[in-house]
Amino acid sequence: MSKIVFLSSALGLALLGAATFRPAFAAGDAPPPPTCGKGEVYDEKAQKCVKKEGANLTDENYAAYALALAKAGRAPEALEVLDLLKDQNTPQALNYRGYATRKSGKVDEGIGFYLKSVALKPDYAQVREYLGEAYVLKGQMDLAKAELDKIKGICGNTTCEEYEDLEAAIKDPSTI
Repeated sequence: MSKIVFLSSALGLALLGAATFRPAFAAGDAPPPPTCGKGEVYDEKAQKCVKKEGANLTDENYAAYALALAKAGRAPEALEVLDLLKDQNTPQALNYRGYATRKSGKVDEGIGFYLKSVALKPDYAQVREYLGEAYVLKGQMDLAKAELDKIKGICGNTTCEEYEDLEAAIKDPSTI
């Protein structure tokens, strides 16, 4: 009898927790878009997957979707989506191209894209994080720590997501 009470209490707590759980995102960040099937992109306005060919989406929509693909382990597809951007030379486009390229195993090429992004927007904390992670992958901890210091200056503290993520990568590269 006590096992039944315990299990029903545990189930109740689990359901309560599920009902109140909200994923944590950086301040002001929206959750990443869901990933669609191959040849499709997520249309944020329509809130559904649409065929990549002929889609009339914004560069911001394509870029956000490309990052979601790269983070889902679909870096080659992310690069294809980034090819759809009208403006390939924005800090965000270059950063996400660097990320997808790095995730494709081309770390040096990814660093090249990150550096182009930094040249356009030196105070872009996310590109500094990803650049630092690339340096960690190459074993260049001095350069990674320099990026960590730059992120601290950009954020004004050590509690922003980019700082915490790069710090964790420096301490344990397996987290990348």
